Amino acid sequence: MKRKYLIYFLLLFSAGFSNISCGTIKKIHFIKPESGRIRYEGRIGMNNQGVAEIYWPGSSCKIKFKGTELKAILKDGKGYNYFDVIIDGESMYVLKPDTVKTTYTLASRLPEGEHTVQLFKRTGGMTRFYGFQLAPHSKIVDLPAKKRMIEFFGNSITVGSGIYKEDGPYGDENNYLSYAAITARHFDAKYSCIARSGIGLMVSWFPMIMPEMYNRINPNDSTSKWDFSKATPGIVVISLFQNDFSLINLPDHPQVKSRFGNKVPGEDFITASYSRFVQGIRNHYPEAHIICVLGSMDAVKQGSPWPGYIEKAVASLHDKKVYTHFFPYKNTPDHPNEAEQKQMAESLIRFIDEHIKW
Repeated sequence: MKRKYLIYFLLLFSAGFSNISCGTIKKIHFIKPESGRIRYEGRIGMNNQGVAEIYWPGSSCKIKFKGTELKAILKDGKGYNYFDVIIDGESMYVLKPDTVKTTYTLASRLPEGEHTVQLFKRTGGMTRFYGFQLAPHSKIVDLPAKKRMIEFFGNSITVGSGIYKEDGPYGDENNYLSYAAITARHFDAKYSCIARSGIGLMVSWFPMIMPEMYNRINPNDSTSKWDFSKATPGIVVISLFQNDFSLINLPDHPQVKSRFGNKVPGEDFITASYSRFVQGIRNHYPEAHIICVLGSMDAVKQGSPWPGYIEKAVASLHDKKVYTHFFPYKNTPDHPNEAEQKQMAESLIRFIDEHIKW
């Protein structure tokens, strides 16, 4: 009888030891969101244990592993967000998470060996990420460190809004194809995109402006403050004023009235507002190169004074690491399409190559 219990104990001990010593199997079967083995890009809310909250377009989570299958657990806030599933560097398909917590198979039947999988958020709006699941006998592999980071502050052009027709299968936004994301990928840089459609520097199509939102983790929560010391970009790109331009030409618009009353702002107010915002970014990032861009919509149309406002604002800062760069007027309706976004990226990449060492 004693021998029987001894054998049973040894079997239990052996099983437990297997789970510990092969922790490379059991421990990584479920990878919690707070795991340091997951690479996040963008501002991610990590205040609640066991969940990462993804808010901004262009934010992503990525893992590298040795195995053939990977799953993710997600829950969308309102059910209108889309993610690109990027396997081994190729965007393979689009995932629309449900508003019910669901486990999704991101990749299966992969060839034996090492693979990377990235969930890249195309759209704005909050999605909760509860972690990755690896199949048994898989193993996490460390991702190579990225030496560069680039951060964008912008509006719908930077979001990638209007790339597709509104009746497309995945909505009309795709940040993955925006000039911002293309530029970051070109330089193999970590990517942060703080952008919202309709936002302006002085006035927006909704009550909030960029100086009120730029320092948030959750764009809709004024108490959700970002710690700028967590990530330091080598380059910051500011793409604002398109909506200011459009709205200030509509002095009777409710948002214009609420911001300015009956007095439409003049050049001095406009340039001072812009230089103040740039100086605020400089205070957070003392060593960064800051590129102030505008275009390619009608704010840069021939005869527009808005590029000049930016040039005057930048000149007033007397900062050799603050630059201006204007995308040519595209002279087509609506927002930049996929081809036009690519042209903008090529223009920005050339400018960086020619003017900045980072």
